[in-house]
Amino acid sequence: MKKASEYRYLEASIIRNGRGERIRTFDPLVPNQMRYQAALRPDRRYSNRMALRALPWVNLFPHTIGCMSQPSPVLPLLMPGDEFPDVALAWGEASDAPGLLAAGGALSVQTLQQAYQRGIFPWFSPGQPTLWWSPDPRMVLQVAHFRLHHSMRKTLQRFACSPHCEVRIDSAFEQVIAACAQLPRGGSNGTWIVPSMVDAYTQLHTVGLAHSVETWVHGEMVGGLYCVALGHAVFGESMFARQSDASKIALAALVGFCRHHGVTMIDCQQNTRHLASLGAAEMSRSRFVAHVQQAAQRSAPDWQFSPLYWNHIFRLPELPP
Repeated sequence: MKKASEYRYLEASIIRNGRGERIRTFDPLVPNQMRYQAALRPDRRYSNRMALRALPWVNLFPHTIGCMSQPSPVLPLLMPGDEFPDVALAWGEASDAPGLLAAGGALSVQTLQQAYQRGIFPWFSPGQPTLWWSPDPRMVLQVAHFRLHHSMRKTLQRFACSPHCEVRIDSAFEQVIAACAQLPRGGSNGTWIVPSMVDAYTQLHTVGLAHSVETWVHGEMVGGLYCVALGHAVFGESMFARQSDASKIALAALVGFCRHHGVTMIDCQQNTRHLASLGAAEMSRSRFVAHVQQAAQRSAPDWQFSPLYWNHIFRLPELPP
């Protein structure tokens, strides 16, 4: 692993605009596309136009720079083949983008596998370099703590008993990730699943490291999710629904699959109220990474779904309506 001094860096600088107001020239996340928006200070204002001031040896986004002022945080710029920095170097909670670790590198199968093994994942918007994240704490769903509400139990029971409904795994991965990429996101004009991400995760699927869990009704896929899996380490990525509860059914099916095969945890990456209502909770990054490194060494389960896996869900205690 490189020392911190051996990485190239991008600078985040403070400049003054035409009205004399101080603005940042490197905003890793456009405001309407912030994945960790809740972690940011609500009184911090951002320019809607992202600009990046690079050091002299790199020019990713040409723009005009005004008068610079105070010292700025730095971000390692990875070249293809570079190892990732230690996750302890990721931007902290007090920063504008908690968990941001590095930029650049390659979205190859090997790089993605190395990233996930270290508790790192990519996320970026169109027009940005590849950005790598390792937030602390990490939101995870321990499958033993999955919360099954009364109404959802009824929905799952009807689904499991219907001859017209089924869960499939890996029958339509490309359609699932395409549907997730096209799904409008609240407060966003675009998607974080850009074409290069679609290509990269499709390659992961081809080599057996990414999977889709799909909800089918009357021969039509109405919802689903996709995830990355290294041995017994499972990382939830995104989901979509074209009918009510279709994505929740896919998630419940994944939980049942994991419980059957002894997979104890599903990474959820970000803390949301919805995930918390399903039993997900925060975990320290150090503990999460230790779990991933141990779970990834175990043999991968057979990624096929059996209706018998619903029994692992229906045995869960029922929560009040």
